[in-house]
Amino acid sequence: MRLRRNLGGLDRSLHFIGRVRDYGIEISALNCSGNPVHPGEHGKRHDAVTRKTIKLASLMGVERVVMMSGCPGGRGDANANWVTTCWPPETQKILRYQWEEVLIPYWRNLVAYSRGLGVGKLCLELHGHQNVYSVSTFFRLRDAVGETVGVNFDPSHLMWMGADPLAAIRALGDAIYHVHAKDTYVDPTVVGINGRLEHKPGNAPRMRAWNYVTLGYGHGEEWWRQFCAALKLVGYNDVLSIEHEDMAMSPLEGVQKSVRLLREVIIDATRGRG
Repeated sequence: MRLRRNLGGLDRSLHFIGRVRDYGIEISALNCSGNPVHPGEHGKRHDAVTRKTIKLASLMGVERVVMMSGCPGGRGDANANWVTTCWPPETQKILRYQWEEVLIPYWRNLVAYSRGLGVGKLCLELHGHQNVYSVSTFFRLRDAVGETVGVNFDPSHLMWMGADPLAAIRALGDAIYHVHAKDTYVDPTVVGINGRLEHKPGNAPRMRAWNYVTLGYGHGEEWWRQFCAALKLVGYNDVLSIEHEDMAMSPLEGVQKSVRLLREVIIDATRGRG
């Protein structure tokens, strides 16, 4: 019975892939961004979805799964706790518990599960409210669990956190497994008053220190030309997946504008390089 069910799942996956290809579309990755190490039942549900997504990727022959590292709570907490300061002193105890007792053991197990199914690239997005949110935190996890873990490089998150995505590309090198093309506009007036940490809802963009925007509305064409060139220099010559989260523009218009910009900068970035 189990063998028949597995074969049925494989047949359905192959049929779906065939239909997608009939339209000239390829699937570069599956995405299951959640928090599989959240305390309690919430984390268990996200972990179940994560493992089902990896299994589906295996059935479909998709080599990459995009996700996030997750963020546990402190010991005994009911909710995730993203530590961003070194004071008060208990923050360091929370971090040690999160990394040594939850995050690294979880990811060692998940990497083994993924490799057992033939999925060799788990692509982590460097994102706020996750333990892996920067280049250094990424390498801390990768050094502990191996090179199955790479980066889904989304520059928009680094922008609002104050990092330089171009410098991050150079530091990450061939650890970049997949790329999201998304821009952020940082409002200098609001940031000057309140700083970059922002919890106001995304549907109130005029009040926020930063907002996700369509490509070119946060950083101009020249910046995106440098972005594509930086990726090429570290050996990334693969998918740029447009992620639309611009509250001021319709998805269709935003994607159309983003495609037009990327076509220009990709051509310029590769011209004359062989």
